Amino acid sequence: MSKAKKSKSGRKVLTTKNSARSNSRRHREFFAANQVYDHDTHHVSDHPIRIGLSSSSVSPMTVEETFAQASSIGYDGVEIMVTHNAETRDVDLITGLAADTGLDVMSLHAPTLLFLPRVLHKDHWEKLRITANLAREVGATTVVLHPPFRWQGAYARGFVDGVRKVSEETGVVLAVENMYPWRAGVREILVYYPDWNPLDEDYDALTFDFSHASTAGMNALDTVAEIFPRLRHVHLTDGAGSLKDEHLVPGAGTMPVAETLQYLAKHNWSGDVVVEVNTRFVAKKSTREQMLADSLAFARKHLGLDGVPGEGSGSAGSGTGVAGAGAPDGGASHSEPTTPGEATPVETSPEPGTSHRSASSKRASADAS
Repeated sequence: MSKAKKSKSGRKVLTTKNSARSNSRRHREFFAANQVYDHDTHHVSDHPIRIGLSSSSVSPMTVEETFAQASSIGYDGVEIMVTHNAETRDVDLITGLAADTGLDVMSLHAPTLLFLPRVLHKDHWEKLRITANLAREVGATTVVLHPPFRWQGAYARGFVDGVRKVSEETGVVLAVENMYPWRAGVREILVYYPDWNPLDEDYDALTFDFSHASTAGMNALDTVAEIFPRLRHVHLTDGAGSLKDEHLVPGAGTMPVAETLQYLAKHNWSGDVVVEVNTRFVAKKSTREQMLADSLAFARKHLGLDGVPGEGSGSAGSGTGVAGAGAPDGGASHSEPTTPGEATPVETSPEPGTSHRSASSKRASADAS
């Protein structure tokens, strides 16, 4: 369980000492000193695991371009971030594109971000109901959502039970995503309520995001093992221990992403993995496509799915342990605010002797500069 500090009244305290940096360093040193990845056994889940592409990964491209990009690279489906843009909630458009490309609409991301306060509805619960019903109409089984902010009143106070109620009403899984504390100097602020960390809360379903975990200084492997029975969805990305929400290509940071994916496969996890990386400031189309292809190949390799029928052509199907590119400052296109800080250096690789930095990462760095 998490070790959140509480006041005498039993409520979690508003501010605590900033421990993300030291925690990230400690976790990084552990994985550098201990061989966790199993190179001797091919692990694959007994259950199907789909790998999708988030529309956030290709922002500001259109929904149609998201489907086209996912289809050309070889993804199984897409996750659509519901935004101000009407096409992100156009049922006929989305179902038509799914039929044309043969891709699944795996999930929708609810507009629960700071900059989307009145998308769909000004009432927070109605917003979730509308998103869940929209998901059902387009064939998505999961809605990803962020926890509320402290200032969102009754919605925040009743969030855990309310999410369960909406899920039961609509028949759609509402998977709450792990976030991170905001920073003010040397202090962390509990802006999300009941917490940015879902470990202590009685949620039925969770989404795990590697970049958010990196920003928070979490041990991804330990956290996933703890939430395993409730884990329904994964946002595949990476982070280098920065205070920014980086959303790097998996393998380009210092998180134990390969080890965690292998853990899921080894323990017969059932769920969806969605690539959510930042390509917003990548100038070249070919570089962006390579980053997305590398991310897919990384997922397939470490989930034990490389070489299975239906995988994409080109480098996406190679399963060669490619890593990919880091994102420029600012994080993914849907990141919540964080206080800028220096990124910790890359010290480890998921596999000994395998560099995190591939040709695509070098090209992306050049494009972004």
